[in-house]
Amino acid sequence: MYLPYPVIEQLSESQVATWKKYFAGDGHERPRSVEEGIWRRTQDPANAEQSGWTEDASGRRRVVHYRYDYALDYTFPVPRLVLSELCLYVSHTAPAEEIAAYAQSIRTWLSEGRWKPQQPGSWQRGDLSVKVAEFDVHPQDERADRSTPEGFRSLDVRFSSEGYSSPARTMRNLPWDVLAGGIRIKEERGTPTISSDLTGILDFLPFQVEVGCGTSIEAGIPPLHYLHEVYRVTARRDNTLTQAHAFTLSPQADTLVQELLLDAPAKAEDLTQMFAQCFMAEPTPAHTALKALHDAGHMVGPVITHNFDVLCARAGLPEVFVRRYDQKIPPVPLLDEARSLLVIGLHADRRAVQARARARGMRIFYVDPEGLTENGIFKEYPIEGAREGDTVVRAAAIPTLGRLCELLDVKA
Repeated sequence: MYLPYPVIEQLSESQVATWKKYFAGDGHERPRSVEEGIWRRTQDPANAEQSGWTEDASGRRRVVHYRYDYALDYTFPVPRLVLSELCLYVSHTAPAEEIAAYAQSIRTWLSEGRWKPQQPGSWQRGDLSVKVAEFDVHPQDERADRSTPEGFRSLDVRFSSEGYSSPARTMRNLPWDVLAGGIRIKEERGTPTISSDLTGILDFLPFQVEVGCGTSIEAGIPPLHYLHEVYRVTARRDNTLTQAHAFTLSPQADTLVQELLLDAPAKAEDLTQMFAQCFMAEPTPAHTALKALHDAGHMVGPVITHNFDVLCARAGLPEVFVRRYDQKIPPVPLLDEARSLLVIGLHADRRAVQARARARGMRIFYVDPEGLTENGIFKEYPIEGAREGDTVVRAAAIPTLGRLCELLDVKA
C-alpha cells in the first residue's frame, strides 16, 4: 500500500472550501482532518453476556486503536481527498496456546502478503510497516500494576505509515489510559413519558442541544456500528444491532490483521469509508431547523456533539465536540439560562451529559426513534439514559424539529 491513498478522487471547488474551513482549520481543539477511534473489550461480570465471562473463565482482552490523518492532495490536475498517514494498533491477551497459534497465522499472512522483513519483529510493504511483539506480561500491564491471568500471553500488532508523525508515547499509552478508566456499564432505563411531539418543551425554554448519530444517519452517514463491523469489534453477521452480539475476543476469530496483511489497499477502502461519507454529507432540514431555533433565541449555547461530521457547524451553528479520548469527562458548557436539554438522535449518552443537566435542574427531552431500519427491518435500540420525568419522542429528527419550528412560529 502506498500513500497518499486516494479516498475521493476528485473534489469540487465547494468541497475544497468545505475542507479548508471545517476540517483542516485551526479553530478546533483537534483538527477534524484526524480520525481516531478506540475500543477496549475485556471479560467482566458487567458484560458477561457479550464477553463470555464466567467465574472460571475470564482474562481475555482485545484493544483496538486507530488514528488516521487526511489531507488534500494536488499531485494530479484536480484536488483529491487522501489518507496521508495512519497508525492502527491491535492487542490481544488470551491463553498462551491461542496466542502461539495466532502468531503462526500472522507469520503465514506476512509471507502470503509479500511483506519484507526489516529488523526483528518488523516488516514493510510499500509505505506501510508492521511490528509484531509477544509478551508474557504486557508492558502496559506492568505500567498499570495489572496482573496477567495464569497461562495467558499477549500479542501486539501495530501498522503505521513510514515516518508517522504523531507522538509515539501518546499513541502508545492512550488506549491503555482509556482502558484504565473502566468499561462503560449499561444504564438501567427509567420510565420516561412518551410523547408524539415536543409540545412539552415549550414550558422549558430556552433549551440546549446534544446531538448523537441520528442526525448523521438522516444525512446518509452509516451508523456507528458500521465501524464495529470494519474493525471486527463484535461478531455481527446477521443484521441485528451490535448490543446483541458477542465481543470478538478470540485471536483466531479476529480477521482485521489478516485482512490488512493480505490486501491492505482493499481494506483501506473500508477503513476510510466512514470519513469519506462524513465529508460528503450535507446538513439536513434538521440542522436547518436547529439553526432557525438558535437564531430565534429558543435554543442557546453550542451544540454538544458526539459526531465528527461537522454538520452542525456547516449549518452555521456553534458546536463543542465531546467524543474525546484524552479526557474521560470532557467539559460540557451547560448554560445557566438553559431550562432544558434536547437530546437528538440515537444514543447521544456516551458522556453522561444528561446526568449533568439533571443535576442542574434541567428537564430532558429526547428525539429518538429508539431503533434503526436495516434492510427494511426495524431493529429496536432503546435509549439507556431516559429517566422518570424525561420525555421521549419516538420519531426522526427532521419531522420532529420541523414541527417544533411550527409550534414556535419559527421559519426554518
